[in-house]
Amino acid sequence: MNTFAATIITAMTEFREELLIAITTPIYAIVIGAEILFSYLHHKHYYSVKGVLANIYLSALNFTLDIVLRVVCLFVLNFFFQYRFLEIENVYLYWFALLIGQDFMFYWLHRIDHFCRLFWAVHITHHSSEEYNLTVGFRSSVFQPLYRFIYFIPLSLFGFKGVDIMFMYAATQIYGILIHTQTIDKLGFLEYFLSTPSHHRVHHASNVKY
Repeated sequence: MNTFAATIITAMTEFREELLIAITTPIYAIVIGAEILFSYLHHKHYYSVKGVLANIYLSALNFTLDIVLRVVCLFVLNFFFQYRFLEIENVYLYWFALLIGQDFMFYWLHRIDHFCRLFWAVHITHHSSEEYNLTVGFRSSVFQPLYRFIYFIPLSLFGFKGVDIMFMYAATQIYGILIHTQTIDKLGFLEYFLSTPSHHRVHHASNVKY
């Protein structure tokens, strides 16, 4: 892939992600504001200025590194896309399969981040907050962009374009951010097959029981 083509593909990715950001930013502002108000009115102490600033700082570092490595990630994913052994022509099936496939590969990324000491040293920043609120969803594993794309290479071999993989990753992270909350209780039958806020609270817990 030449430099011009890489630049065009990067621009396409950034445009779609900018659209996502434009849509989700007001949503984040509303739900975080609502949770802060709920916490204040009910004396829950979910938020502190220090904690929120730390979350913003770590998120900014992660986002900056992610942008710097964007061309590298796309180059690697598109390189393996050349050797794909599957083509999904139906557009609806394509995006549904990509959603499931990306979620599955992210599961293994996350699991290995927890079980391998080297990668836990990267991921621990996300779990280091003594508070638990929606802004913790932005408390990123700063160096994860250095290796995250490696887990998505199998998706390229299954016929998914690099630009689509990265867009789907950005889209699914919206839900991942929104489950970092204490204000939503258990969600009934959804608890059986989704990562819900109640599941994720256990995942972040550091007390002996969990």
